[in-house]
Amino acid sequence: AQTPKDIDTAEPSDAIAAKSDVVASPPAAASDGRPKAPDAAKPPETANTAQPSSEAPAPAATVQRVTINDLLEVLGAGLRDFRAAPFYGLTVGGIYMLGGWVLFLLLMRFDLPFLVYPLAAGFALIAPFIATAFYAISHRLERKETLSWGGIAASVRGAMGRDLGWMALVTCFAMIIWMDIAAVLFFGLLGLKSMGVQELLREIFTTPMGLLLLVLGNSIGALIAFGVFSFSVISFPMLFDRNIDFVTAMITSVKLVMLNPMTMAIWCFVIAVLIGISLLSGLLGLLVVLPVLGHTSWHLYRRAVSNA
Repeated sequence: AQTPKDIDTAEPSDAIAAKSDVVASPPAAASDGRPKAPDAAKPPETANTAQPSSEAPAPAATVQRVTINDLLEVLGAGLRDFRAAPFYGLTVGGIYMLGGWVLFLLLMRFDLPFLVYPLAAGFALIAPFIATAFYAISHRLERKETLSWGGIAASVRGAMGRDLGWMALVTCFAMIIWMDIAAVLFFGLLGLKSMGVQELLREIFTTPMGLLLLVLGNSIGALIAFGVFSFSVISFPMLFDRNIDFVTAMITSVKLVMLNPMTMAIWCFVIAVLIGISLLSGLLGLLVVLPVLGHTSWHLYRRAVSNA
């Protein structure tokens, strides 16, 4: 028999059933008999609406065959870009022309005329890095974007924030090596003596040791220049365009040269001739040659590399 207290506190079965719907069930027991901790609340799934980042790694690149006709076409495209934005090309080319004059005057001031020619010839080693501004111009012209100094500078800074700066360091290091070799050859063959410009020219062109210096210096310089050309012919525009490491860009450039040895040798010769003309003109030729070569290098990269 139920006590009065039991009768007063008993709840109807309907109320008990209603509460069972509200009260959470106890956690299930684990295999060891202890209750399992409740699972952490999972965040609600959301649709993937994020836009691809511009810093995401670029897809793998494959080099393609490049013919003489392709060289002519990209050279024509480089000329068109120069004509489309002549002010920017002439301004950047003029800056580097003035820089070359300053270096020449400094070498003469410190009585180092024997380094003038090696320094001028070594300009070809760092020209791909110098031409980075022209990659930005050609890229903006392709996308039909408005050209401005601020936009060009921002593009170059963005590329330098990736591995383009490391690639520039590699080419500058190659130029330093070339200058050291030139100095060693000069002192080894002509002795440790100071010479004026006229005496230096007479020594080089009228003595056996001077002629040997001329032959050895140009031969070694050509080998170094072609080596740098092989790993930099498209690596700089590629690093400007893609978020990749500089070693991958160098390997891709070498693969392009190996796949197209004759075409790339002709392109290297064209670059050497144009830069030689610029040097013979007292660097005035850089006003046109540097922008055209820079724009052409961009279009060569676009033509020679897949997914570019």
